[in-house]
Amino acid sequence: MGEDRRLAAVVALAQGMAAAHTPRESWRAAALGACRALAGGFAALSVWERDLGRLRVLVNVGDRAADEEEFPEAEAYPVHQFPEITEFLHERWVSGGGEPNAWVETAEGPAEGRRPGYCHQRVAALRRRGRGSCVVAPIVLHGRAWGELYVARSAGTPVFDRADADFATVLAAVVAAGLAQTERLEEARRLAFTDALTGLANRRAVDVRLEEAVEQHRERGTVVSLVVCDLNGLKRVNDTLGHAVGDRLLERFGSVLSLCGAMLPGALAARLGGDEFCLLAAGPGADDVVRVAGELCRRAGELELGEGVACGVASTGDPIGPVRTARRLFRLADAAQYRAKAVRAARPVVAGREGPEDPVVRLADEPPREQPAAERRSFRGRP
Repeated sequence: MGEDRRLAAVVALAQGMAAAHTPRESWRAAALGACRALAGGFAALSVWERDLGRLRVLVNVGDRAADEEEFPEAEAYPVHQFPEITEFLHERWVSGGGEPNAWVETAEGPAEGRRPGYCHQRVAALRRRGRGSCVVAPIVLHGRAWGELYVARSAGTPVFDRADADFATVLAAVVAAGLAQTERLEEARRLAFTDALTGLANRRAVDVRLEEAVEQHRERGTVVSLVVCDLNGLKRVNDTLGHAVGDRLLERFGSVLSLCGAMLPGALAARLGGDEFCLLAAGPGADDVVRVAGELCRRAGELELGEGVACGVASTGDPIGPVRTARRLFRLADAAQYRAKAVRAARPVVAGREGPEDPVVRLADEPPREQPAAERRSFRGRP
């Protein structure tokens, strides 16, 4: 491959990873870009899971074998099966200076310079899958071994040579830069949608997810439920024991909310701000959500220093009328929570379960007034 073609391939790889919006897209762009750059027929990107002592395959692209999924859920290999990378993974290359270089394996047997008795797991894999050679390029991220880039050619095509291995080393460095960018973007997204104190989702995340869930309800009839609750007694704790103690109470309740949310598959646990929290579930039945809300109330009542929660539930699985907007479901859950606080209910108040004249539904649907009791948070009044 000429220098101009290799430069163009490097640029294409970098551009592909830069255009990725998710980690999966980034992994796929890395593998595809390297595969094309090296004129390979197959490529994979794997990460070293240090705590488990294994290489886990993130993505397979190109001419995949029957047992190779594009995004495998459980394709992983114990590191001890690959002694040729053990020193790299334990970063012994650092003591020698520089970066680790890529190497070539062929289906004919051990690569040149390998010691007698070398474990030929890759050689066996090449033969089993009809491939003639592969180049393995270690990936170093933030100065530490991260994983590997693997590119293979089918049997009967030219085998990789030393020049290809050198080029693969360059490509691995480009991939590492792209992965670092992906990590930064993911961290920025995480911070944008996470409450800093509790680690739960924040109001912005709820707004986005609720809009998506209500859209699913309109299109497919998915049951969407919202649990809104106020943590009682926080002001008293802040005023008498200090805000640091109040923050610890919020954190403990956040943990309880997260634990209860885990009882509903796919539920989102969030802090809306101050002492206000919510659970958002799309899919589970209304009765399941109410049961979990009841468990939340019970556990919240056992928190030291706390005074329980006022909890309201609104679900499209209950007789609350048509729910065409996220705003209406939020108003219903908020009205239920407001009623729970007003009557000091120890259990959740559920919208729509008190007959045709349900007071929660009437409160939520009444025309807006100058200071509507049921819609105390301005963001819920967005058109």
